[in-house]
Amino acid sequence: MKKVNLAIVGATGMVGRTFLKVLEERNFPINNLFLFASKKSKGQKIIFNENEYVVEELKKDSFNRDIDIALFSAGSKISKEYAPLAKKNGITVVDNSSAWRMDKNIPLIVPEVNPEDIKWNSGIIANPNCSTIQCVVALKPLHDLFKIKRIVYSTYQSVSGSGVGGIDDLENGLKSLRPKKYPHPIAFNCLPHIDIFTDNNYTKEEIKMIDETKKILNDNNVKITATAVRVPIKFGHSVSINLEFEKPFTVTKIMKIFKEAKGIIVQDDVSRNIYPTPLSTEGTDEVYVGRIRRDFSVENGLNIWVVADNIRKGAATNAVQIAELLCKEYFI
Repeated sequence: MKKVNLAIVGATGMVGRTFLKVLEERNFPINNLFLFASKKSKGQKIIFNENEYVVEELKKDSFNRDIDIALFSAGSKISKEYAPLAKKNGITVVDNSSAWRMDKNIPLIVPEVNPEDIKWNSGIIANPNCSTIQCVVALKPLHDLFKIKRIVYSTYQSVSGSGVGGIDDLENGLKSLRPKKYPHPIAFNCLPHIDIFTDNNYTKEEIKMIDETKKILNDNNVKITATAVRVPIKFGHSVSINLEFEKPFTVTKIMKIFKEAKGIIVQDDVSRNIYPTPLSTEGTDEVYVGRIRRDFSVENGLNIWVVADNIRKGAATNAVQIAELLCKEYFI
């Protein structure tokens, strides 16, 4: 595979640094690497593949050079301003913010679910919301076989989903200090409040999960509701998913599907207390599924518990996997 010239926007942030770690681990074919961040991070030195790179300040002319792919993780405002500039210079952007996710002209991709959508990108590809990514990896093979009628999401999301500020609030809260990021203490607490509340009293996080799931599964007929909760752990999102199918199923068949699905690890043996937890999945790239059981309250109902590292599979790894698809499609 041909080596590509790669840029990272937001290189000094939590996800940006994880981009670098994942790229190194997966031996991504890089020729030249360019690292961009805000003015305050200008001049920082980062080691990648035993080479030292100096972080540049992101400017409007930063993309006036030979770059093939740019991984963005610097927030929606930066993406809205700079992704079109990169695209104009022939660079394909993989954006980790919410800026482009629901744009009908921009593909929203999870490589295990809808890799074919990469073919209709026009220069910008959106990386889905962290909690959505892990859910659709588990849902897609079930939807293909049994046709999902309704989804109820209940999330238990780590503070790293809020960036460094969320982690600081947790650590400071353990010292009885007041929160700065969240409206209430997160230490020893749970907050049913992720992102801002909308006019219908759902949070933006909940709406993202609903809308993004429909887009990725390419099915607007699935009925979805969600409650997103912030919990006092550093890394890893967990989601309780209640499903209702149009077609009958057996739990044995569901187990077999998960065990054969790409990117999924089944941990389900309650007789030995085996099920996924955020702590046990931290630092990994797979989606873990457990507590697989029939919902007896409805016909064709199922409950599953889905856990993944939100900074890796929920952000950095998924974006790098998209970049790998681009390499196979355009840079062979």
